[in-house]
Amino acid sequence: MNIETLRVFCDVVQHQSFSRGAALNEVSQSAATQSVHRLERHFGVRLIDRGKRPFVVTPEGQACYEGFREVLELYDSVEARLRSLRLEIAGVVRVAAIYSVGLHHMARCTQQFIERHPKAKVRLEYQRPNTVYEQVLGAEVDLGIVSYPTPSSELDVVPWRNERMVLASSPHHPLAQREAITIEPLAGEPYIAFDRDLTIRKEIDRHLRQHSVSVSVAMEFDNVETIKQAVAIGVCVSLLPEPTVRMEVRAGLLRAVPLTSPELWRPLGIIHRQRKVFTPTVTKFVELLQETSDRPREPCHA
Repeated sequence: MNIETLRVFCDVVQHQSFSRGAALNEVSQSAATQSVHRLERHFGVRLIDRGKRPFVVTPEGQACYEGFREVLELYDSVEARLRSLRLEIAGVVRVAAIYSVGLHHMARCTQQFIERHPKAKVRLEYQRPNTVYEQVLGAEVDLGIVSYPTPSSELDVVPWRNERMVLASSPHHPLAQREAITIEPLAGEPYIAFDRDLTIRKEIDRHLRQHSVSVSVAMEFDNVETIKQAVAIGVCVSLLPEPTVRMEVRAGLLRAVPLTSPELWRPLGIIHRQRKVFTPTVTKFVELLQETSDRPREPCHA
């Protein structure tokens, strides 16, 4: 038994997929299956019940998963210390981010990081906010990127950037012709909102209530990409973070009108577990994110 076998097993269980676990470790699906078989033969118990679709992890398998994950975290920490002594930036940075953090921005950061550190890799996944928090707390990822980050006794927050909220509309919408806009003209407008359980939706709703503005919610979505598409082809408007619509504005697909009196901002932060020791590679990735934060000087009012 070796450390790679434990890692393959944990990835198979975490993602509930032999193919996914194999791909993450750059081995064949057959090799991933053999890794699980080796562990089952070693312990003399069934760890995964393959008779069900999708497969089910047995109680013994769950115990192994939780224990092996601690072993892997300790091993990776020791390996990171050795690398830091050699000043080597290598290994994998595991990141979970909310959809609206900006797909293009994160792709650009990831590419730039790999170009600077060819021996390093970034494993980036987009998730709903609650899943990002769960993965960080469960040590499934090193870093989480969320809006309106909330520190706790188990989580630390590294402030990243504040994003100005703008009125997003099609270029042909009557409100699109303005250079700036207050919140009051949105009253009664057909509106595309984020899902009700998302923090950004709650903050926008609170802002509207504070100014006695009621919009007509036509549709609700859980990610900014779908909202942008719906706004571009319809008569509805939405309030979105300005960086997330830059490409569409440049392409002439959307118009972004700044909000004034008062402005509205969305904070983004990097979350990680309390007392987590960053590897040199994770530290360098955080530094790159802050370097490319494009963070405005104004405080966050949202």
